[in-house]
Amino acid sequence: MGMMNFLLPGGLTRESSGELQRACVAGGPDNMPWPTEVLLQPGHMSVRRSVDESGCLVVPWEVNGGGRLMGSTGTLMERQEPYHFRIELARGKVNQLRSQAADWQAGGMTIPPDMQELIRTTSVTFSRAISQFPLDQGPHPQVVLDLGYQTAHRLVALYVEQMFDARHQRQPRLDTGLGCKLGSTTLSPQQADLLLRAFNGIHVTLAWNEVEPNEAEYHWEPFDALVEWAKNQSLALAGGPLIDFSGSRLPSWLWLWQRDLSSLASFMCDYVETVLKRYAGTIRTWQLTNASNCGAILGLGEDEFLWLTARLVEAARQVDPKLELIVGIAQPWGEYMAVEDRTHSPFIFADTLIRSGLNLAAIDLELVFGISPRGSYCRDLLETSRMFDLYSLLGVPLRVTLGYPSGTGADPRADPELTIHAGHWRGGISPPVQAEWAAAFAALALCKPSVRAVNWVQWTDAGIHQFPHLGLLDPQNQPKPALEQLRILREKNLR
Repeated sequence: MGMMNFLLPGGLTRESSGELQRACVAGGPDNMPWPTEVLLQPGHMSVRRSVDESGCLVVPWEVNGGGRLMGSTGTLMERQEPYHFRIELARGKVNQLRSQAADWQAGGMTIPPDMQELIRTTSVTFSRAISQFPLDQGPHPQVVLDLGYQTAHRLVALYVEQMFDARHQRQPRLDTGLGCKLGSTTLSPQQADLLLRAFNGIHVTLAWNEVEPNEAEYHWEPFDALVEWAKNQSLALAGGPLIDFSGSRLPSWLWLWQRDLSSLASFMCDYVETVLKRYAGTIRTWQLTNASNCGAILGLGEDEFLWLTARLVEAARQVDPKLELIVGIAQPWGEYMAVEDRTHSPFIFADTLIRSGLNLAAIDLELVFGISPRGSYCRDLLETSRMFDLYSLLGVPLRVTLGYPSGTGADPRADPELTIHAGHWRGGISPPVQAEWAAAFAALALCKPSVRAVNWVQWTDAGIHQFPHLGLLDPQNQPKPALEQLRILREKNLR
């Protein structure tokens, strides 16, 4: 059994120690987690897994000015001698920073002298940190780690600026979609105006539990009105996800057939076919599923979720073979693999579907940060950029669903199984930080040529919704600052 040991800095708070329980070891060609057991003792942490291979430690840690973020070390071998925790985190970030800068520069990015000097200073500061004795004592390793994240943030900001400049030389206004996912929402004139200013498209979710709360009893009215409105406004229109593999988005009556794969497939295919036929000729782009890669409901296993996803695509093709069909991937870093043994990582899950000849139009990556257990632990921009580049290797266009909470209090209208407990970005969790996050991460996604559309995960916190505090409107349907940031981004870059 493989084990790695780490010496922790002194003075850890109870909260910091609790967050270390999320640590895991990742590796392989897609750098995904293995099931990992974490053993914590005062000043010491051990991570143990069933395979004997080298890998990197993936672990949350507080970065001054960066937030509580999931970071990673470089590749480490298994050994009895303990590693110095903050030194290895800093080494991993500095190596990631230097490697990415070299890759981007080789691809044509211009790195100005001041940025080159900042990268060099970060490397020199790390060299001094590993030259002191004793190692990982005092504030110096943390200073290196903080500097590494600050430099990485500036590097990505420079990359985004140059990518937009290069793409605008060929196309002054990009065709990339920027939209929002809406459920059974009735838009007031004021809300409609806000939406039209910020977005060039919308995503009508048509969640199964809202459309068919009782078997064979359909509630089409709010969705019909929304589709008709979007059509009259000449907005790019997409639908789904029709089947979201979370308990709150499926109708309660479906649980009567849990573990019965044949019946479940029949009901799901029937629902997909019914929706597609109703909106035939109006909606041509459909996200059929979401989170089937990490589904853990209805008594089904991962191979059954994979088969079911492919079956739903085939059913949609039978309705209209020319539809643009999308499959959604939740938790694209594969956090769920650290706590349960899985055969398919999210990347391999998507790759398997693509190789099966389903002719998918895109893969949707759900980046909902700070939400547990459905979302992803917060990462910085550089980690996120590298994740986009990994999934672009699949050879199909990407669509990105974004979300970050604006508050931490109770949200009685959200899914009660979801909590805001998965790190935070920079200044914490608040409406201004949500706005800053939205501007930075949406810009990163939109500048990538492989990304065809970006959608905010939730329009409003009023009414019943899935994610706590992730709406662009508050519970009183007043706009949050994030909506204005997305409007500015669209006005500057998109049609």
